[in-house]
Amino acid sequence: MVWRRLAAFFARIYDPVDRAEILFLKMKNISMMMNQILFLTLADRVFISEPKMTCLYTLMFYNVITYAISYVKELIEKEDWSPYVTLTERSKIKHLAMSATKIVFEWTKAVTFIVTLTFMLLVFGLEQGLEHYKPSTIYTTVTWIYYLATEKVFVEMFPSILKFLRLEIFENLEDFYAPVILKSFTISATALLVLILSPRASWKSLLAAIYLNIYLSLKDLLRISGAALKLERRILSPYRRATPEEIKQFDDVCPVCLCNMTRARITPCSHLFHADCLRQCLKTSDACPMCKRELKFQTALVE
Repeated sequence: MVWRRLAAFFARIYDPVDRAEILFLKMKNISMMMNQILFLTLADRVFISEPKMTCLYTLMFYNVITYAISYVKELIEKEDWSPYVTLTERSKIKHLAMSATKIVFEWTKAVTFIVTLTFMLLVFGLEQGLEHYKPSTIYTTVTWIYYLATEKVFVEMFPSILKFLRLEIFENLEDFYAPVILKSFTISATALLVLILSPRASWKSLLAAIYLNIYLSLKDLLRISGAALKLERRILSPYRRATPEEIKQFDDVCPVCLCNMTRARITPCSHLFHADCLRQCLKTSDACPMCKRELKFQTALVE
């Protein structure tokens, strides 16, 4: 009874802190930038003999590269190259104010892109202000990989990379596995640097990294990405994986998508499906997609 009261008391005290932490995590750009700065600061002390603001220079260069890549990506994916905005999708009547705004906006982005690249080329070419910027190869490699794992542009590309690999272990859940993999990597990388620096670094910087890059990142992982993946996996967990012999015996074509199967899930009524096909069907009905037999597992899952 005493322990319950203590737990309730500490829960009430921690509640406003918890709300503030969740609000901070929702501000993705700010929390991401703080994580990057703290990690690069730790990397400075591990890999650079005389770290003189190397992390800030590095982060600036990485941001420029990201901006250039995102702008080029936007141009490649752009479908509407017309400088005009029409009143409706099928109308040919031009909205002059919106068209002028669109033209100015597009030209502003193009000029900003050119000026940014020109400035960076001049900085690297003339090497002005870079006397103390001496990053090692391992420092650049480690920090660039961490940056890729946290920057929005590359994070959004990662599920596509997993899908391209066609690893059947993911069972078409790449969109849910991707953030879990990236978060787990960034947490582990920060924890490793903290362990390396623990005997000789300032406890303030280590505590900041532990709190922001490890604790809050782990909290965000368990609350959002991990919870979403767990929910999707729970839908499939009652249905065991079919053996290669069963797939061959019951024909290796999924009844839902009519594509060949090398891995499959099997229902209690002995019907085989791709894991993703079965998962999508069970989200709309608790019956077997093949014979329409009610699957009691789905009812138990909802309860």
